[in-house]
Order: sequence, then C-alpha cells, then structure tokens
Amino acid sequence: MTNAMLGKQYHDGDIIVRQGELGDCMFVIQEGEVEVIQRHADKEFCLAVLGPGDFFGEMAVLGKEVRPATVRALGHAYVLSLEKRAFMHRVHEDASFAFRIIKKMSHRIRQLEAALVRTADISTLEAALFAAGSYAKPESAKLPKTNA
Repeated sequence: MTNAMLGKQYHDGDIIVRQGELGDCMFVIQEGEVEVIQRHADKEFCLAVLGPGDFFGEMAVLGKEVRPATVRALGHAYVLSLEKRAFMHRVHEDASFAFRIIKKMSHRIRQLEAALVRTADISTLEAALFAAGSYAKPESAKLPKTNA
C-alpha cells in the first residue's frame, strides 16, 4: 500500500456492499478490481468489472437508496468510501468532480438503453423507457400536422 492509499483493504471475494442494503456512501477504487453482481432468483449476473479510478454506489449519496447490486473484490483491492458530507464538500471545492460523476452516470444510462434495445421487443422497450422517464410515449411524440 502506498502513502496515497486512504481506503480500506479488501481481499479476493470480500463483500464491499450487498444488494438490498440501504446505502449512505459511495466508493472509489484506488487499487485493484471489483465485480458488480446482481442476483435474480438463484442466478448471479456480473454487471461490470471496475478498476482504479472507477466508482460505485453514487446513487446512495444523491438519495438514500437501496443497493441494487453486490460489489465484491476481485483479488486484492483498496477502496475509499465517501460519505455524503465529504461528497458535497468535494463537489463544492471542485465542480469538475461532479461533472465526472454525471458523465459516468450518463454513460451507464446509455449502456443500459443499448442493452434494452438488444434484448427487448419494441413494445417492452417503449414501456421501459417511458416508465424510466427517458422518453415521451410514442403517440405524444408525434408532431401536429400543419397547414402549409
């Protein structure tokens, strides 16, 4: 561990956050890798593998949210936790920090939308996007006729 490491040390398989728990902080990976796993019924799905500089759990800082996935260490990892108060302080001190968070969240939303398109039929896709507030219903998205 270098002097710059402020985070907690995790070993292979250690759980950092557990799906279903109420969260109150986010995490930044300083060293190593973690896997993001979501469990449905009796199956585990690996949603992502994250490495140094990546973050997770940001939704818990923006509003008390239940963790949507479990995150566990892949090998040796150092992970820094960031409470809401520290997060807000960092945002006030460095606006580019907030921009990086928003940019990454936007990227994740685009990946989710692309995955929906690949796996869903169009009626399911429209319903999911409408429910998420991403788009207007197709009927209301039509432009009114003009007399030109």
